[in-house]
Amino acid sequence: MRPEQASVGRRAERSRAEITAAAVELADREGLEAVSMRRVAAVLGTGAASLYRYVATRDELLDLMTDSTASEYHLAAPSGDWQADLLALARQARQIMRRHPWLPAVVMGRPTLGPHGIDLLEHVLDVLADHPADPAGKLEAFALLSGLTALFVQNETAATDTSVTRRSAYLRHIAAAGSHPRITALLAASPPDGNPRDRFDVVVVRALTGVLG
Repeated sequence: MRPEQASVGRRAERSRAEITAAAVELADREGLEAVSMRRVAAVLGTGAASLYRYVATRDELLDLMTDSTASEYHLAAPSGDWQADLLALARQARQIMRRHPWLPAVVMGRPTLGPHGIDLLEHVLDVLADHPADPAGKLEAFALLSGLTALFVQNETAATDTSVTRRSAYLRHIAAAGSHPRITALLAASPPDGNPRDRFDVVVVRALTGVLG
């Protein structure tokens, strides 16, 4: 809501959009920890002090980065099938978060709404315009859409960690021992390791249905 630049000082040489794009590219390449005002300024070929004429703090820069990713959604006209439309959005969210590995943690820990996020919220409310759920339920569905997807993508990323392999081996050991029959039965019914069934669509639809009724 603030002007691009304070009313005093030299004429603006950069835009918030340019600064945000440089920060997103840096985070995509090196991780969120690499994003500092000094590093972003270096990418842009300017001094860190000059960035504060556009963005007051690093937290504000994170907000701008998060909101910029919401511009990557394709917001098609509602089809009349709210489940299909919201699932399509969730699938897009999953791909966006995969493109920006730093994004799930920010979504979970620092939720924000900017201009692009507002467009996304308006679209979700448009999809749910004829749904009998109350306004609070619709807002919960919007929050769930991004939060659940972020959690799912985080788990996908963690699945490549060696600690996950160790935990899986330990669970198989427990199941084979037979001292925890519920766990044994659960693992016996699970897909074999290395070829897990993707549960994303099922989980998203169940969660949204539970919130919206």
